[in-house]
Amino acid sequence: MASSRQETIFVAGHRGMVGSAIVRRLRALGYQNVLTAGRDQLDLLDQQAVCGFFAAHAVDQVYLAAARVGGIHANNTYPADFIYDNLMIQANVVQAAHDHGVQKLLFLGSSCIYPRLATQPMREDALLTGVLESTNEPYAIAKIAGIKLCESYNRQHGRDYRSVMPTNLYGPGDNFHAQNSHVIPALMRRFHQAKAQGDAQVAVWGSGNPRREFLHVDDMAAASVHVMELAPDVWAGQVSPMLSHINVGCGQDVTIRELAALIADVVGYRGAIAFDPSQPDGTPRKLLDVSRLQALGWQAEIPLKQGLADTYAWYVAHVDEVRAV
Repeated sequence: MASSRQETIFVAGHRGMVGSAIVRRLRALGYQNVLTAGRDQLDLLDQQAVCGFFAAHAVDQVYLAAARVGGIHANNTYPADFIYDNLMIQANVVQAAHDHGVQKLLFLGSSCIYPRLATQPMREDALLTGVLESTNEPYAIAKIAGIKLCESYNRQHGRDYRSVMPTNLYGPGDNFHAQNSHVIPALMRRFHQAKAQGDAQVAVWGSGNPRREFLHVDDMAAASVHVMELAPDVWAGQVSPMLSHINVGCGQDVTIRELAALIADVVGYRGAIAFDPSQPDGTPRKLLDVSRLQALGWQAEIPLKQGLADTYAWYVAHVDEVRAV
């Protein structure tokens, strides 16, 4: 049964790529009361401030999209920040939601929760069956804790707190930082600059052989709202109390070499692409099994090349802003 369009929905992290897409999706569907708060209004790391925010607003649902995120370089450089910030944000928001009677919450995690060498495609029951990828282990541990946090409030307090685990996301509003961004915005920025400067060659980290799955952020937003609107009995039919997260992806992957060629084509860069195998590759393959989500009636709609073109158009329109990030 669909939620009432009059309910007050708090989207935590609305200025991020995923949070902003969720806000767009909710408003497009006719939700009238979408509540947001930037860092200047609410510090999610401050437990007292978060409690005060929920006390001041009659919130019916929460989308917990706020997180500290980044690529391999950022995760390796700031591991303490990644585990602390994410643990605190999750704990503060979930506890405050519970304390103020919020029955429905959606927690957004990450596919890095699965073991580094998990059987591909990765099923939900691969969680906690092996060693994590070392380059983002602190972030992954925090996201695993978020899943278990939601499950624990469900089991002890009868809440309906659901978790979705997206594959690698990209799209408008992504972080295009030269060092701390994920692979798609990092390559897009690099190829764009190389094209403008007339560079004959662009260097890409790693061997180019790892395989990755990518999902456009607007598809992620659509999946998130779809999952949140599912009737409790329908949701319960695909999960269990201690294995309650659902994978969100497109079910297809590409090599980093193929991805680089696609991005170069979208950008219009015609020079050479040189891979640097001395740099880390990360996990050899990350592809999600999305059969549970498909059984719940949702599948991705935006093809990768179309999504990349959409993202590049956004980047070109905002290049002066993102350059300063």
